[in-house]
Amino acid sequence: MADNDDVKTLSFEAALSQLEEIVGKLESGRAPLAESIAIYERGEALKAHCETLLRAAEARIEKITLSRDGRATGTEPLDA
Repeated sequence: MADNDDVKTLSFEAALSQLEEIVGKLESGRAPLAESIAIYERGEALKAHCETLLRAAEARIEKITLSRDGRATGTEPLDA
């Protein structure tokens, strides 16, 4: 099994970039079987990390609430 501990330290953009590279390699079919398995495992770790980061970002997004006259009165969760 590949060591994917460093995945947790990547930014969303870096993880997504690596994931796109892996998909391209796997789709090309040019990687040997052992390498394909290793990069697939890394891809799974990258995908999970990206999903975690996206969920955290979604949880932080808030909707600004307005009064009848259009003034900001506070915030509430986006998906309330």
